[in-house]
Amino acid sequence: MAATPAKPAAEKLDPTVVKTALILIVGAMAVIFDTTIVSIALHTLSVKLDTPVTTIQWVSTGYLLALGIAVPLSTWGLQRFGGKRLWMFSLAVFLVGSVGSSLAWDVGSLIGWRVVQGIGGGLMLPLMATLIFQAAGGKSLGRLVTYVAMPALLGPILGPLIGGAILTHLSWRFMFWVNVPFCVIGILLAWRYLNIDAPARPGPAAGKPKLDVPGLFLIAPGTSIVLLGLANAGTAAGFAHPDVIIPLIAGVALLAAFTGYALRKSHPLVEVRLLARRSVGSSSVVLFFSGFSLYGAMLLLPLYYQDVRGATALAAGVMLVPQGIGTLLSRTVLGSNIDRFGSRVIALAGFAIVAAATVPFALAGPHTSEWLLAVWMVIRGLGLGAVTMPVMVAGYIGLDKQQIPHSSVLTRTAQQIGGSFGTAVLAVILEGAIAAHPATLADAFHVAFWWSAGFSAVAVLLSLWLPGAQRAPRASRDNARGQRTDPVGASWRARVRAIQRHAGRLAGFFSRLPSAD
Repeated sequence: MAATPAKPAAEKLDPTVVKTALILIVGAMAVIFDTTIVSIALHTLSVKLDTPVTTIQWVSTGYLLALGIAVPLSTWGLQRFGGKRLWMFSLAVFLVGSVGSSLAWDVGSLIGWRVVQGIGGGLMLPLMATLIFQAAGGKSLGRLVTYVAMPALLGPILGPLIGGAILTHLSWRFMFWVNVPFCVIGILLAWRYLNIDAPARPGPAAGKPKLDVPGLFLIAPGTSIVLLGLANAGTAAGFAHPDVIIPLIAGVALLAAFTGYALRKSHPLVEVRLLARRSVGSSSVVLFFSGFSLYGAMLLLPLYYQDVRGATALAAGVMLVPQGIGTLLSRTVLGSNIDRFGSRVIALAGFAIVAAATVPFALAGPHTSEWLLAVWMVIRGLGLGAVTMPVMVAGYIGLDKQQIPHSSVLTRTAQQIGGSFGTAVLAVILEGAIAAHPATLADAFHVAFWWSAGFSAVAVLLSLWLPGAQRAPRASRDNARGQRTDPVGASWRARVRAIQRHAGRLAGFFSRLPSAD
């Protein structure tokens, strides 16, 4: 019976890499908590600031647009200033934006300070993944991504819970102060302990790394305008609206122009040629489409609990905790298995679990057992973790140190636009379903949840494009197979070879003896 190919042996993570990851995670928690808390606070902000929802939506939209502008700058900033200084600067900007948001005197000032936050967050998110994967040198990416994904796993557990408690018992201003300890401690830890290479010192003729200004003026507004159009689609209840169509056309045109420009330039702001590599291209596509099945459902779930089941903001936050627990549990079993089985198999299973665990919400009524739904939320969380981590790993397979920042920007942008697109699409579907079922709100949510489950099923097919397990070199496989599957046989084969060598020496000795004739 033929032996199965050996999987790569698990490598022990470098303690220096783990320390780097933990230091960066402290700062990144500020961005994740801020995003999850503000997402459930828009209704409260609209009431407290006496502002219509269409205006208060810019608290999130302004942040999103600033994020789109800042993300592409992370590649140039890393080369120009080095990882440590850029990370500390990003945290400082986010800290200033958080304090300013808490002191905002009207809705306009709040939106302005949220833009400042978006600039800091847009630099931090791709930079964190870049610095950790660069430090790892391409080794044990599956185990390492469990650290990279930690903020995204903890955010859904604690964010809605903390946000709901603040909005229920305290002033809305306190929700921005949650970020401050993470920013301050993150800056101090990075200053004291972060040991990351400084920017390379080029020769006198090369000079300092130059900012690709034409590229920036194409990709930054292009990404931001696309995000603006998608945000308008959610609030305008449809895509057939000038506020949606015009930004989408303009944004796509700018991104297409940047693509053509980057393909002709030797050192563009973002290296779009990497999309031709299966690892980067497949992970970008899957991350984009995951917005329909993952992020869109994150819009539906809190609304379902509040509008259909009559839960308060705090109660809705508590009901979302089981999903976060399931996502966190997936971290304990996925790390080394991503390296062992590859991204494709695990992402396929993850999307299938997400689709299956969404179906019960498409069948649930206003009085369905909360405990039963909580169980399905845990299962859905397991699927979310099984999707997020392997797809993140896929985007960095086979890349060198210089290519990693560009992959971080490409995959992050795809995830960001896909999340906005998926949220907008499901918001439009929900709005249309509510119009078709005005008397039965639960039926309207059933329609939206069925669509969400269907999007997850399509994502299963897209995951087939992801790279599979990385095989070890042939010599390593042969050695690993012999040592692992047949240690006794290997020992006996070594003894037989030794006997053969001794027999050969004896035969040579006797052949040199004088003949009896």
